[in-house]
Amino acid sequence: MPFLSDPQPRIIIAGAGIGGLTTAIALHAAGFNDIHVFEASAVLTTLGVGINVQPSAVLILRNLGLLPGLKDIAIETKDLNYYSRHGNTIISEPRGVSAGYAVPQFSIHRGEFQMLLLETAKSRIGEDRIHLDHAFTSYTQDAGSITAHFTRRGNDEPPAIPSMTGAVLIAADGINSTARRLLYPREGPPRFSGRILWRGCVEREPYLTGASMVWAGHANQKFIAYPISGRSARNGKSLVNWIAELRVRDENDPDLTPPPTDWTKRVPKERFAGPFEKWECGGLKMAELIDSTENVFEFPMCDRDPVDRWSFGRLTLLGDAAHAMYPIGSNGATQAVIDAETLAARLSEIASTWQQDGVVEKALTQYQEQRLPPTSKIVMANRANGPDHVLEIAHQRAPNGFENIYDIIGKEELESIGAAYKAIAGFEKEAVNKKAMETEHLAARFKEDDSGCEI
Repeated sequence: MPFLSDPQPRIIIAGAGIGGLTTAIALHAAGFNDIHVFEASAVLTTLGVGINVQPSAVLILRNLGLLPGLKDIAIETKDLNYYSRHGNTIISEPRGVSAGYAVPQFSIHRGEFQMLLLETAKSRIGEDRIHLDHAFTSYTQDAGSITAHFTRRGNDEPPAIPSMTGAVLIAADGINSTARRLLYPREGPPRFSGRILWRGCVEREPYLTGASMVWAGHANQKFIAYPISGRSARNGKSLVNWIAELRVRDENDPDLTPPPTDWTKRVPKERFAGPFEKWECGGLKMAELIDSTENVFEFPMCDRDPVDRWSFGRLTLLGDAAHAMYPIGSNGATQAVIDAETLAARLSEIASTWQQDGVVEKALTQYQEQRLPPTSKIVMANRANGPDHVLEIAHQRAPNGFENIYDIIGKEELESIGAAYKAIAGFEKEAVNKKAMETEHLAARFKEDDSGCEI
């Protein structure tokens, strides 16, 4: 890692999710060592469901020494297959290494990914720099510093560290970000799409390639499935993450307030299973997947409107706090990882000048200028269904099914939808592979001995 002269800036991160932890790891790799991560939860466990990490983010994680760990716990995605609700094939495309990328796409359990990042952060910045049970509540700043204030949720006792002063405060505190609420007090709750996702995981026999993603249906009724566990795969099984999506509120309803829900509470399958009872796509029977799953959880699909500004003095937003988006195009975690790399790079450029007036503020503004425009485009593209738009076109043109997709959608039109989204989202193959070659030396900074421990 680069040498940074003392004194170093103290960097405070609010939120120990994927964005916050990746930022801590990226900052450490850039040479910073006075990094503190504060998390509202008293305990971090493997909660959550499946997500995907695109090659553009996997490359960044490779350069941070995390590729072996990802390969151990995740599935290297081989292909993505779109189907109509009748099971007709719309398009199948290779993904990750199978598509010619220098690095994989991973399908992974979000909680296991977070635990990998957490253990890596502990080993690099120090376990004593990860502060659980510290909910960010407010901040104050002046020309030379910023102070973050914390409390305990559901507990009148003060936290171990009620406040901390540093040079930078990075708010990676999620879609319900306290920092964003302080900056935009009139914004209100997340913006509800009118659609709800019911999600579950179940171990079963592999289907298709054993590393295949299935996308079926149309905008208002969709079913998604993909395997997420490397450990299950090594045992000859597939831990399949599935998502059933239905519209529950009219798309012209002006009420965008999300319904109350607790994503940690199991819900009855009768709420959603009926419309998928006869669906069969990609070798999967959707009713069978639902019936064999023990625990199902409910998630209103929400995002937030893009804002004009993330950085305010020595405070900046990152990840879902900055650009919460629909889980379309498998892009939320990927964009948080790209945020982390970008912010670490801008701060490393001021490592020797950070104490000068206005230098920190300028670096955070440059990060904002680099990341806000593309993520805003992704938020809006996802509202228009992103690459899933092929499902909607097929449904509108052939609601009763079809035999040959090219009879209703031309090959060029079909392929252009996915290509356009990859350009917007920043994972065009040529760009990723060029960067992979140019940054190969960065991954060499992190080596492992025979026991798998970092040295």
